[in-house]
Amino acid sequence: MKSNPSLTLATALSAATLLLVSCGGDSDDKQPVSTTPVQNTSCLAVDSNGSSVVIGSNLPGDPSLPEAASGYRTGLKPVYAKTYMVTTSNAYASAAGCGVLTKGGTAADAAVAVQAVLGLTVPEATGLGSGGVLLYYDASKKAVQAYDGRETAPNAATENYLRYVDDNSDHSAPQPSARASGRSIGTIGVPRLIEALQRDHGKLAWKDLFGDAISLASNGFPIGGRLAGAIASNASSLKRDPEAAAYFFNADGSPKALGTVLKNPAYAATLQAMANNGANALYSGQIAQDIVTKIATTTGADGSKITAGKTTLADLAGYQAKVREPICTTYRSYWICGMPPPSSGGIAVASALGILENFNLQQQKPTAIDLEGGKPTVQGVHLITEAERMAYADRDKYVADTDFIPPPGGTWNTLLNKPYLQSRSALINVNKSMGTAAAGNFGAVPLGVDKTLIEHGTNQFTIVDGSGNVVTATTTVESSMGSFHMTNGFLLNNQLTDFSASPTDTTGALVANRVQPGKRPRSSMAPTLVFKIAADGSKGDFVMATGSPGGGTIPQYVVKTIVGVLDWGLDAQQSANLVDFGASNSPTTTVGGEHPNINTANGGANDPLIAGLTALGHTVSTAAQASGVNTILRTGVNQSSVLQGGTDPRREGVVLGDTFKP
Repeated sequence: MKSNPSLTLATALSAATLLLVSCGGDSDDKQPVSTTPVQNTSCLAVDSNGSSVVIGSNLPGDPSLPEAASGYRTGLKPVYAKTYMVTTSNAYASAAGCGVLTKGGTAADAAVAVQAVLGLTVPEATGLGSGGVLLYYDASKKAVQAYDGRETAPNAATENYLRYVDDNSDHSAPQPSARASGRSIGTIGVPRLIEALQRDHGKLAWKDLFGDAISLASNGFPIGGRLAGAIASNASSLKRDPEAAAYFFNADGSPKALGTVLKNPAYAATLQAMANNGANALYSGQIAQDIVTKIATTTGADGSKITAGKTTLADLAGYQAKVREPICTTYRSYWICGMPPPSSGGIAVASALGILENFNLQQQKPTAIDLEGGKPTVQGVHLITEAERMAYADRDKYVADTDFIPPPGGTWNTLLNKPYLQSRSALINVNKSMGTAAAGNFGAVPLGVDKTLIEHGTNQFTIVDGSGNVVTATTTVESSMGSFHMTNGFLLNNQLTDFSASPTDTTGALVANRVQPGKRPRSSMAPTLVFKIAADGSKGDFVMATGSPGGGTIPQYVVKTIVGVLDWGLDAQQSANLVDFGASNSPTTTVGGEHPNINTANGGANDPLIAGLTALGHTVSTAAQASGVNTILRTGVNQSSVLQGGTDPRREGVVLGDTFKP
């Protein structure tokens, strides 16, 4: 079914005027931002036949047409652009970002427009009530910066904040669960994150970057497959919140279905406030008060009991996005730069790659390489997943917010130096899986192990502008639909459940990733930049920007994408299409059964990859994966340097730019 029976898609698109490729604005700050999209044929999608199509045109091939999530779209090919490109997991967001680039905006400018739209069209994954991290490459300075917009625990939080209603008098669990209570809600980070990025690297007026999102929120957009599924699957939890219930459900209580036009005037008003007053609009004043009041809710719309959170106006007012030094290490002839703590993603990716550097992965490239990336080899998957097990073992023990818990030896070089990772690689038996790896022993104060592997409500986007500046960003509400608390048109995160609920592990040792006031929970987000190693050993030419959603599996998706490009010669789209495989630190190895090159019949016994891994002692899971890789490469076509983009076939993305057919 392509649309709601009560409303045709053509009517929906007509009502919304959905060609979102320009963000107009007025010169007077006191005037509202223009919400009239302007048609611009420089930002065209390419359909399966290679023809150009306008997003929102309702013509065949329009990627904004809402379709039920299929799990995997076959036949996607790489997209080429001359100078600028944006790839996201939502057509409207890509169009908004491309419109900004068309007007000469920087990657930082485009990121604001992209995130504003994503918060509306994929609220199950990201939004103004969420947090995120990103890397920015300034091409003129050849410098990489890491921006940390991760949420923080309120100042009143204790180490038992997520497991006890009260440390002293009530040791019962938060209701209806830690995740759905106010205790899970961290002080929001995305508004400050995008403001800091645009202030440092933007060129266009801040107030002019919200027009497309405001227009969509005011006029409506048709619900896509992933959002429709999230509404239906989270129905009982969403209905506890009166604003969420009114927004996501029909008058009879049924979930709003695929293709239904969804309007969000409250979100439009919030964006207008941000456009006029900056991120302060959400950290002080009425919206901030509404956030605090919502977190303090004690009774659901259905009469259920909800444990209140302890966030205050002072927590919001004191929040700051931070600029940090990225984690940059070499891999073969490349520099790989990733996100530092509180995200564990950059360290986990660098650790796995540093171990794999000691093996010749080119010999293990997929066989029968096709548009979908071919068939991974048994030994290739074995080596990569064994390396990941050891990377996760170190992550689970040592990585947390470094403002509170320093790394072993006070530097991440302890975990990532070449001799250490070479010693880790020697632990890999090419004939047998280790099952579960032990963390490295650095003689430091004993720490407990935290295997929290969540964050399923996440989104990734990647942008390169006409000057060669790059943004790769991952933002998240944590689980699908966050905490189910909604205010002013956006959902609030449940990010604090990324902390260890218990301050100690089963041995009684303190966990690095325990709750502490003002602390940022550990994340797995792993936006990544790749550069050539220059002759003097410094970072040379830009090669690649990538990242993915996927919670605790994000480092696995990023590793397979990087290896796919750098070791196996896959293009931006093939590496995104490639079978999702990986392992955290357990005997289970995942091989994504949604992929057309994986045979899951008869328990996978007929698939040589699955059978081969099983023979090596892997416990293979063929559960469908939901990566959302968005990659841009710098490559050559006809002796010219151009951009090549790919988006994950498991989501609803599209690549746009000043595209051409090579």
